[in-house]
Amino acid sequence: MQTPEIIEAAVQRLTDEYIFPDKATLTAGALTAALSAGDFDALNGPALCTRVTEIFFEHCADKHLRLIWSEEPQDLDESDSDALFNALITAENHGIRRVERLEGNIGYLDLTMVTDASAGAPAIAAAMELVANTEALIIDLRANRGGAPNGVQLWCSYLFPDDDTHLNDIYSRVEDGTRQYWTLAHVDGRRYLDRPVYILTSGTTFSGGEELAYNLKTQKRATLIGETTRGGAHPTEWYPLTPHIMVSIPNARSINPVTGTNWEGVGVEPDVAVSAEEAFEVAYRNAREKIEPCHS
Repeated sequence: MQTPEIIEAAVQRLTDEYIFPDKATLTAGALTAALSAGDFDALNGPALCTRVTEIFFEHCADKHLRLIWSEEPQDLDESDSDALFNALITAENHGIRRVERLEGNIGYLDLTMVTDASAGAPAIAAAMELVANTEALIIDLRANRGGAPNGVQLWCSYLFPDDDTHLNDIYSRVEDGTRQYWTLAHVDGRRYLDRPVYILTSGTTFSGGEELAYNLKTQKRATLIGETTRGGAHPTEWYPLTPHIMVSIPNARSINPVTGTNWEGVGVEPDVAVSAEEAFEVAYRNAREKIEPCHS
């Protein structure tokens, strides 16, 4: 597939699915004009992806909307958005990088991504079992790049007693409908209730990681410590266009039931604003101070 065909395919996906149709139309026009002007003629694959992504952002300011270069070729006959994500998340241990019981009986979870619930449920249950007997929990999302909404739902469900908490809604342009996400009536492991939870954030925290933080903040179930997050609230599908190029199209948007809005473009603000480097120490000290009076 040559550059004109790549641009045409990306424009088609954009106009068919992007969550804001008016912005999609404007961006499609800008891409077509740039192609006609020869702006892409001298660009190799990675440079083309960079330039197209810049045009996307100039008109949509959406950090999920990208043309992506992959050094490893993808099988176009087998690759789809779910398969690509599941392969990535499995290779990264369902986003669970570290589980630890810290001194003072404080649990620590380091989550770099948010897994799909069906694939990652056993791993989530195992992680939560290892911190089940701690007296406070720190969930580190500072390196979290996002993931699946149903995975966010599952992680949150461990922190509430039943299925009565309305976490988030997602409106899909493709389906022209809204799906509600509530806490689940059943989880495989033990729930983590009636104990303090701290969420660590950074300017890198993105997408599903932001939703996890935002849900718990708006429900007043966790204290957020760190930096304002990156600001991406639009669930996205990935579509391979060539063996090395895919386009990511945000085709849905989050609607929080408490605020009526989301964190797109503005990020999730912490309750305690400190640098990402300081966030762990501040949370750990806060947790120790909160639980130690119970033992005196």
